[in-house]
Amino acid sequence: MSEAIHYVNQNHINQNGTALHAVIPIEAVTIPVGDALDKTTLLTSLAHACDFPSYFSHNWDSAWDCLTDSEVVHLMLDLTVIKRINTEDFNVFKSIIEDAYREFGKPQLWLIVPSEDEV
Repeated sequence: MSEAIHYVNQNHINQNGTALHAVIPIEAVTIPVGDALDKTTLLTSLAHACDFPSYFSHNWDSAWDCLTDSEVVHLMLDLTVIKRINTEDFNVFKSIIEDAYREFGKPQLWLIVPSEDEV
């Protein structure tokens, strides 16, 4: 299990009566996404959420550079609202998070996932 990426089952949290912020740091920056998750959506949403500088080039290398230069330590992405995920792009994004965490100790990513009965 990665220390950089944490999977949080939305229904498990609700069943136990635990508030979401008790599991996910309150200072976590939410990466807003719509129905589809792909490279363009991830990079655009990440840049907006983390207030990347104007020189951000909307590619994976630039995202890594800006993330590691950023003050953002915790990120949150709610996968329960997404209908289509480009798996290859999502895996690259997670690799960037893991690599940045390994090198700089940040950021950490909390992924909210649907319960198994909703999958």
